Amino acid sequence: MTATERAPGQQTKRTDVEAAFRGSATYRSLGEQTLSPAEERFEKGRRTVGLFLAPVVTIVFALLPVDLPRAQHLLAAILLGVIVLWITEPVPIPVGGLIGIGAIVVLGVVPADDALAPFGSTTVFTFIGAFILAMAMLKHGLARRFAMFVLSLKWVGTSTYRVVIAFGAITALLSAFVSNTATVAMLLPTALGIIAVIAKLLQDKDLVKPDFDPLRLRVGVAVMLMLAYGASVGGLLTPVGTPPNLIGRGLIEEATGERIGFLDWMLMAAPICLLMFVALAAVLLLLNKPEIRRIEGVSEYVQKERSELGTFSRAEKNTLIAFSITVACWIFPGVIALTAGTESDLYATISDRMDEGIIAVLGASLLFLLPTDWKAREFTLNWSDAAKIDWGTILLFGTGIIFGSLLASTGLAETIGEASAESLGLTSTFAITIFAVILAIIISETTSNTASAAVVVPIIIPVAMAAGINPFVPALAATFAASFGFMLPVSTPQNAIAYGSGVVPITKMIRSGFSFDILGALLIVVLLPVMVDLVLGSVG
Repeated sequence: MTATERAPGQQTKRTDVEAAFRGSATYRSLGEQTLSPAEERFEKGRRTVGLFLAPVVTIVFALLPVDLPRAQHLLAAILLGVIVLWITEPVPIPVGGLIGIGAIVVLGVVPADDALAPFGSTTVFTFIGAFILAMAMLKHGLARRFAMFVLSLKWVGTSTYRVVIAFGAITALLSAFVSNTATVAMLLPTALGIIAVIAKLLQDKDLVKPDFDPLRLRVGVAVMLMLAYGASVGGLLTPVGTPPNLIGRGLIEEATGERIGFLDWMLMAAPICLLMFVALAAVLLLLNKPEIRRIEGVSEYVQKERSELGTFSRAEKNTLIAFSITVACWIFPGVIALTAGTESDLYATISDRMDEGIIAVLGASLLFLLPTDWKAREFTLNWSDAAKIDWGTILLFGTGIIFGSLLASTGLAETIGEASAESLGLTSTFAITIFAVILAIIISETTSNTASAAVVVPIIIPVAMAAGINPFVPALAATFAASFGFMLPVSTPQNAIAYGSGVVPITKMIRSGFSFDILGALLIVVLLPVMVDLVLGSVG
């Protein structure tokens, strides 16, 4: 019996929306989803094709007479096969990444210790801590309380479109000063709460089937992708918004002697970010059109739900304390950057010691220390609750970090960049800028945006200099584009968090991400040279 079939006379079971969101997972088999017959046929075909296509792609590319060192050749073949696995999902996406890591070691690309070392990245610990905090917020109803507050705002709550846009705006503004990953992590529970509220409202008004799947709503996809992509857009606004900005700025200053001040960066980036945000909202709402445009009766519904929530429970207060301390510590280095500057000793010390991954796990640890009933030794969260977080997403992004590290350490990324530039015969600022943006986006699709900036910017600077061109604009364009890569969960931590919610199917992430990649690339290529000229004057 498929997910869409029932025995004659069998009573339709009413979906428990709250339980569906608490139990969401990165990967669900076909039988765990509510699919239409057409969707089920497509999913079966997609996964069957991938099962055979992935090994074929890997073997064929590995046997091609390509003029590459053996390690680079095998890494490229394995990575292509893994990308096929990620896109077609014949096995759970985290397992696809693990298969690739196993192949890297078995085929001798690098030893096991070298391959697995990047898995200890601070980002992995950010995921663990943030997911545990999110679990507590969902369990104790704090996420629902925040969601009700947002929906109660007059200019937001009556329109699903405005809900999506408002969440994106909040995310973008916060991520300009707080880590993109941290921003998405702290807003994730509220986003899930809002999607759950909309799903419950649809259910109560009989606008969906009684046994509908609340994790497959288009409005949920729009909210989650706006959360992830909005952070990437907002992160471009300041030099401290995301690590690629600092990496790119440092490399550009070293190569050209042109210093980019904090205010200058913001003046250049603000119009680009604003237009990117408009483009983002248009793409997501067109491709993931919410099931309903107006949430009729939402004010009465929210008022009723808020009255039922009552006053804050002890567990909610404890969760809010742990969450607030974590967020404050995430924000603090950005405050120091604004006041003392990113080159000060104080900023260096604070940012090193208040690492976002360490802060995340310490903040989550407070949930196991703050009691709800001291006499009974009951605390805010039990380990059985924490163990339910999405470990699949943590595995998935860990494997993505490994591939990104190997792309750099084996020299494959540099080989691809230099060979492409040489074969294309780039001789103008415009052409090199286009190449820089495309290369940065392609590399950031399969590795972190930080790794993308660290690999691509050092390639673009000598390419521009060899052509007798000032590398400032092409290198800055590469820095901006390194924060793109919206098609896969491994592209950025925020993509992985959104995917880990269980609300965003991989096919919808690819479709939406590809569309926004193209629009974002065009905006960078067209607007960045203009803004550089306006703010800094001609730099060549």
